[in-house]
Amino acid sequence: MKKLFLVIGAPGSGKTTDAEIISKNNAESMVHYSTGELLRAEVASGSEQGKLIESFTSKGNLVPLEIVVKTIVDAISNAPKDVVLIDGYPRSVEQMLELDKILESKSDISLSSVIEVEVSKEVACDRVLGRARGADDNVEVFNNRMNVFLEPLKDIQDFYNKKGILHKINGERTIEEIVSEMERFIKSKI
Repeated sequence: MKKLFLVIGAPGSGKTTDAEIISKNNAESMVHYSTGELLRAEVASGSEQGKLIESFTSKGNLVPLEIVVKTIVDAISNAPKDVVLIDGYPRSVEQMLELDKILESKSDISLSSVIEVEVSKEVACDRVLGRARGADDNVEVFNNRMNVFLEPLKDIQDFYNKKGILHKINGERTIEEIVSEMERFIKSKI
């Protein structure tokens, strides 16, 4: 039985870094994927699914929901470890409901928890603009990404709260403190 942990948070919350460190610290039992990496790896593999994904991403279009969820669920099913951390998913109510629907039909995957790394908009903005790696790291783009994250957040929180699997972590501390708390929490659930 695969145990799935979804790590969500604002752009700049540190969710990807946190999940990467935890999976490296526990390489014998955990694996980490980010949604974007999974889609890029599928494209790079040259598979039919990859060609389909590329037909959308090459034009700057969003990859349709069913394709994203199928890619994620396939990756979880084929993961080399029993504990799977995925960051940056779900990003919308539709993504959440589609994943929920598919997981209900899967007896080999259990969604253990959704971990939200909480940071204020100010902290997130400072981090994103402080790391400014490319042309898309500016205030306008950050505000757009933040709004895309915030718009469905309450519905996502309510949905997972009702299931009793939402766990919030204060993301405005040192990486060591955040990773330590998240790692302890994940281990308490496996």
